[in-house]
Amino acid sequence: MNRIVEKFAHLKAAGKKALVVYIGAGDPHLAATRDLALAFDRAGVDVLELGVPFSDPLADGLVNQLAAQRGLESGTTPPKLLATVTEIRKESQIPIVFYIYFNLIHKVGMAQFIADAAKAGVDGLLVLDLPPEESDNYEALMRAAGLCNIYLVAPTTPEDRMASIVKRGAGFIYYISREGVTGMQSQIATNLASQVAKLRAHTNLPIAVGFGISNPAQAKAVASEADGCVVGSAIVNQIAEHGKSSDLAARLGAFAKAMADAVKSI
Repeated sequence: MNRIVEKFAHLKAAGKKALVVYIGAGDPHLAATRDLALAFDRAGVDVLELGVPFSDPLADGLVNQLAAQRGLESGTTPPKLLATVTEIRKESQIPIVFYIYFNLIHKVGMAQFIADAAKAGVDGLLVLDLPPEESDNYEALMRAAGLCNIYLVAPTTPEDRMASIVKRGAGFIYYISREGVTGMQSQIATNLASQVAKLRAHTNLPIAVGFGISNPAQAKAVASEADGCVVGSAIVNQIAEHGKSSDLAARLGAFAKAMADAVKSI
């Protein structure tokens, strides 16, 4: 069974919610990405999203744009990142999702990229700029490889389109809780409960909520409404601040554990 599907099924059976953590791959370098993945696994993170560095990350705010830039500067490429996933798989079975822009897949060739990702131990792809309406071949290739094609739903998505998107997704639905790009926020969206309820009317897939979750209290509040929460910019910001520290993995592991403990306390 796919690790993402297995993880959410296990959490549901236990009555628990998921913590999904996002980091920019190769920030500050790929050895750190490996160490952080292992630290997050030990800290209780349920799913790890790795942002594949790209020169024009349109969905991202400044914090994650700078992480992508640092990843490019460290020499991170998709093949090198896949090799890092292979290294992570020697020690951890944490579910891994690539948060990626389609140009990076297209350059390699869709079938080849998906096959390479599956072989390395990737569990799902979240392609930011591939609309579901244009992804028939992509979805078929992903299913054949045993990978989850994860889709985004925004607050501005009309309900009829929302219904069609979630029917095509796999693994979980990533609900963007705010309009705009990624980034830390001082409070969670006020209409979160009603939006999650609207999604649940159209799918049995788990719903993970992201964009703007910055601290354990917010993570707990979001997870109380959804099946999980995604924490990205708040962690990426810590990497930006402490990337050169020898205790980076331990420091970020402790930060993630506080989030995981809050989510699991529901």
